[in-house]
Amino acid sequence: MSREAVARWLRLLEADAELSAYLIGVDRDRLTAHLTRQLAAGGPVLDGWPGLPEAQRRRAADYLAGVLATDRQGVIDGAVAEFRAGLAGRWPLPAPVAALVVAALARLVAGGGDRAGRLALLTVLGRVYRRYRLRPEHGLLIGAALAAVAPRLCPPQVDWERRWRRAWALIERAAGLVGDGPAFWPAEVVGRDLAAEGIVILTVRPWQRLPFRPGQAVPLCLLQHPGRWRWYCPANAPRPDGTVELHVRAVAAGTVSHTLVHEVRPNDLLHLGPPVDIGLNLPTGSEAAGDPPPDSAVPVGDLLLVAGGTGLAPLRALVEQVAAAPDGRRVTLIVGVRTVDDLYDAITLDKLDQAHPWLTVIPAFSHDPCAAPAEQGNALTLALYQFRPSRHLYVCGPPAMLDTARHRLPAAGIPTNQIHLPKII
Repeated sequence: MSREAVARWLRLLEADAELSAYLIGVDRDRLTAHLTRQLAAGGPVLDGWPGLPEAQRRRAADYLAGVLATDRQGVIDGAVAEFRAGLAGRWPLPAPVAALVVAALARLVAGGGDRAGRLALLTVLGRVYRRYRLRPEHGLLIGAALAAVAPRLCPPQVDWERRWRRAWALIERAAGLVGDGPAFWPAEVVGRDLAAEGIVILTVRPWQRLPFRPGQAVPLCLLQHPGRWRWYCPANAPRPDGTVELHVRAVAAGTVSHTLVHEVRPNDLLHLGPPVDIGLNLPTGSEAAGDPPPDSAVPVGDLLLVAGGTGLAPLRALVEQVAAAPDGRRVTLIVGVRTVDDLYDAITLDKLDQAHPWLTVIPAFSHDPCAAPAEQGNALTLALYQFRPSRHLYVCGPPAMLDTARHRLPAAGIPTNQIHLPKII
């Protein structure tokens, strides 16, 4: 991390009312030099800051993560431009496709990020490989172009050639799993609603209809962050106008989510990747008519949906799917939040609840003593109370909620073939 980046981080701390007091009387030049050395050596940065409470320490660390990401992105952007120039006219990709793919390839080789982000990136690259009939010789061509920029993408001790061979093998494997179709869909933002603190509801219109089903997830990439693909679930069933609704919460270290919540506006452009099943789809065909699925002895019956945070999105899409073709099943949707202020989609949920007699929406307030007694408590606890043997239970929410559900629901005696949890996000 450069000295300039450290200075930029300190300016952010100075502008924060909660942190600026801890910089009073500090020798700025000396502190900047010390922090630059600590970061270059990979050592702790904030542990040596006396008197900084834990909450403020986490806040300062969030600023640092953002500056580090921006600093790293600048290096990657320069390498990507050179990488792309080295491939110009030498592979079978149209220019608009090549621009996104080169950034994704560079990101894949550079490493980092979480497993879900890498899976999103590989989903898109696998579809590119399949759609444009790439071959092993293209891998050699790309590898040669990477040679000039690899030192800027990978740490010196990394064997980038070995990493590239492994990355290309993963792309070839992904190509065998993703099926045919476009690699991505350009989409225009047509609506933006800041629904709660740190949560935005975006409505986007793909230039061509996105063939998704309720409960699926789609990779998303912003022009501001090329190569970074993140999963989001449409919050609606397919609409006649082709629009897709996305619910996004800004997370501290989430560069893409922060931009979506705080910067993206109507008329901006983003890209959506191929829709992927993540285990939250309703059965179709004969299964939807009431026949048991092949791997289950339990008929498809009523639904118990349990949402936490923006995990509401795919479950609300399932409600819309049932509303489009009511089949006699009853649906209970439990929405877990801390307080009433966190219930960000309340108006839409109330409209759905009022319009459909087969639907019951129950908010579960874990930290709101003013809530009605029947609505107080943990969403999963309330779900166990509401569960009946004829119901299929769908859960989507933050990682901690899903980890708890994986252990708690089977331990409570709910058959595993009636529990549906997302497998990627």
